[in-house]
Amino acid sequence: MYAPDSGYGAQQSIVGFTVEAADGVIGHVDRQQDQPGMQHLMVDTGVWKFGRSVLIPAGAVTSIDAAAQKVEVAVSREEIKAAPRFTTDSETADPVYLSEVGDYYLSLRS
Repeated sequence: MYAPDSGYGAQQSIVGFTVEAADGVIGHVDRQQDQPGMQHLMVDTGVWKFGRSVLIPAGAVTSIDAAAQKVEVAVSREEIKAAPRFTTDSETADPVYLSEVGDYYLSLRS
């Protein structure tokens, strides 16, 4: 779930927005999932990580600037690289995988 002060509006499309980690740009939002309990972003990292896509839970989003088309996340590039690896689209609907990713990002905040 997006933080109430993130700037996210219900059903707001942020596809195509640039994604910026705490230490620099990581890519752009390729897809987003807004189903309650499963909200996340699929981020295309382009050449930064050899075209790898990463899944970032909505809870990691700290700010959305619609005018600048930018999403900021509260983690570093290295932390995103170390996240559980996304390999297939079916994982975006797999509660076990989503829970693993969510737990990883939650552990970074403690």
